[in-house]
Amino acid sequence: MPAKAPKVLNNPKARHDYHIEETFEAGISLTGTEVKSLRAGRGSIREAFVRVDRNFEAWLHNAHFDEYEQGNRENHEPRRNRKLLLNKAELRKLFNLISIKGCTVIPLSLYWKNGRVKLEIGAGKGKAKTDKRQDLKKKESDREMKRATMARFKGR
Repeated sequence: MPAKAPKVLNNPKARHDYHIEETFEAGISLTGTEVKSLRAGRGSIREAFVRVDRNFEAWLHNAHFDEYEQGNRENHEPRRNRKLLLNKAELRKLFNLISIKGCTVIPLSLYWKNGRVKLEIGAGKGKAKTDKRQDLKKKESDREMKRATMARFKGR
C-alpha cells in the first residue's frame, strides 16, 4: 500500500469549525508560476471556499498562492478564482449538497499525487460553539487517557 502523500497546505480550522460529512478529491487548474510557488510551500487555503455554479463547474474562491519570486510579467494573480476538476457525478452531488441550507464546501488540504496538485474538499455544516467545546473536551480526555496508559506501561 503506498504511503499517503505529504500535504503542501493544510486547513486545520476546517475540521474545527465544520462537521465534515463527505470528502472529495479534486484536481485544480493552475498556472506554472502557481505550481512553482506551491512547491516552495507558499500559499494559504484558510479563508478559501468552493462554489458550484449552474453550469456544474466548481471554483475555488479566496485561496491565496503567493507570487513566484523568480516570475516575470507572466506571474499569476495571488487571489484569483481557480477551477476545480471533478467528474460530472461528483459535481452534481456537490451542487445538491450546497443547495441544502447551511451546507458549505471548504478545502481541507492541498497535496501532490503522482506529480499533480490535488485538493481535498469537504462538504459539511458549521458547528455551534457547544459542539466545538465538546470536541475540545473529548480531545483533552483522550490525551489524558493516553498519558495514563503510557505512564502505566512505563512503570512496569
